[in-house]
Amino acid sequence: MQKFLVILDDSNECANAMRFAALRAARTNGGVIILSIISPEEFKYWGGVGNIMEDEARERIRIHFNTFAEGMRKGYGISPELAIRKGLPESEILAQIEEDTEICSLILAAGASRDGPGPLVSNLSRSSGTLPIPVTIVPGQLDKKRLAAIA
Repeated sequence: MQKFLVILDDSNECANAMRFAALRAARTNGGVIILSIISPEEFKYWGGVGNIMEDEARERIRIHFNTFAEGMRKGYGISPELAIRKGLPESEILAQIEEDTEICSLILAAGASRDGPGPLVSNLSRSSGTLPIPVTIVPGQLDKKRLAAIA
């Protein structure tokens, strides 16, 4: 089965990428993998407390994931998988793609602010020609109706 990889983060535009991935998966009888990445920098100076903080971060990710997963199940009949990795975002995304050969596309959300599309979109766009799969960048300001028509 082909799977669409989408990144779970705290951005407002993340919801559009999730919706697009669910729509594409539903229309192609595929699946969705929701990847969240924990930065090792967040906890490296805290010693033993860092382990507790990381556990709490993982729990927040699971709660956030459950919200999107419920919407995908009810709205699109898709039951997404959750992957949580720790490291630098670009490296962990590539590692996830290498480990799961069923991933056919990476879905990213672009920020709609004047600051640009966001660091992840900017960094991965520079290396998109060498990635092993296509990358779809979903505009953060795209409304649900237009998103559904495109997907």
